[in-house]
Amino acid sequence: MKVLISHPTSNECNRAAAYGLYEADMLAQFHTAVASFPGSFLNRISRFGPFSAIKRRSLDPAIQPLTTTSPWMEMGRQVALKAGFKNLVHHETGLLSVDAIYKDFDKKVASALPRAQQKGATAVYAYLDAAYYSFKKAKSLNMECLYDMPIGYWRRARQILQLERERWPEWAPTLTGLMDSPEKLARQDDELQMADRIFAASRFTASTLKDFPGQLASIHIVPFGFPPVTAARDYSISGIEKRPLKILFVGGLSQRKGIANLFAAVKGLEKYVDLTIVGLKDSNHCPALNAALQKHLWIPSLPHHKILELMRKNDVLIFPSLFEGFGLVITEAMSQGMPVITTDRTAGPDLIEHGRNGWLIQAGSTTAIRGAIDHLLRNPYAVIEAGHEAIETAKKRPWSVYKKELTTLIANSYEY
Repeated sequence: MKVLISHPTSNECNRAAAYGLYEADMLAQFHTAVASFPGSFLNRISRFGPFSAIKRRSLDPAIQPLTTTSPWMEMGRQVALKAGFKNLVHHETGLLSVDAIYKDFDKKVASALPRAQQKGATAVYAYLDAAYYSFKKAKSLNMECLYDMPIGYWRRARQILQLERERWPEWAPTLTGLMDSPEKLARQDDELQMADRIFAASRFTASTLKDFPGQLASIHIVPFGFPPVTAARDYSISGIEKRPLKILFVGGLSQRKGIANLFAAVKGLEKYVDLTIVGLKDSNHCPALNAALQKHLWIPSLPHHKILELMRKNDVLIFPSLFEGFGLVITEAMSQGMPVITTDRTAGPDLIEHGRNGWLIQAGSTTAIRGAIDHLLRNPYAVIEAGHEAIETAKKRPWSVYKKELTTLIANSYEY
């Protein structure tokens, strides 16, 4: 079996899937917008400040001969963002919006499928919002359609986020997930309907597909891997019982992530808790968010290695998301010996055993967040014990395990 895998703005999860297919001798082609390889033009210009973001698109040179890129729209989007040309990148309607880039990229992949099939490709592996045209073409060529769901199904999201808008009206500007047009959502339904196999990274994501109004193909759950574990964390000098509990949040500043509940939960605990927030605003028009950020240490953005460093300096990560496909920040924190408080609507239930290597709480509950924090204030050494267990958990599931499980399922699904 040979698979063409595509992703417009390739991320760590997609790259792991591509590498896994390559290592299993199952990779026919890899399509993405921007890819940087050692010695390439993009690699050279990434050394300069304005183009440093290209470093995040660095790929293993082993797959370079199998990689096809379509960089110009995505690079134009990055320039437009830095230059402040908001109309060009406006949600769905902008000429260089994420939606426009995904659609254009999807069409390019579709046009490449006949030639890829001639060269041996038998399946296409595509992602949410970038599979409609390639799946339609694949169907006409009798190629198998493999679909990756990076986040839960939109109908469940609408139910949850509409309720949050009613509960927290002052935080409504941050709920940008409610902005998608009916046309975009209909394409997502068509992508799901055309899929021959569906892959999800968490049980929660898979569960949201129960809201799909029709029959779907079989769903496979393959949790993502953990980054390499740290050897730099030293708990022996933490003095955790003598100082405020250091809590870290990393993620988009939206009520989809449960941040209104978080800020409400720590209110009144200023003497006992130091809260650090790392993340960009989803909206610049939310006074409630602006007021909350002024009360805590807020860092809009950090390089990835700096985030890992910050994780080693804090006690516990809190990730109270209300609707999450996985939450890579969970695995990143655990790999740094930092236990996580997270909800039942993330990959938490797939990775965390409550009270042993972290804590699971009810999504959308301020009381549950406050209860978890109070528990750690009363039992500070539980942080250290859970931190050690988090590292042991991370050691057992490196990215190599994810790659092996995914490629095995893909091969078996083809034979199904």
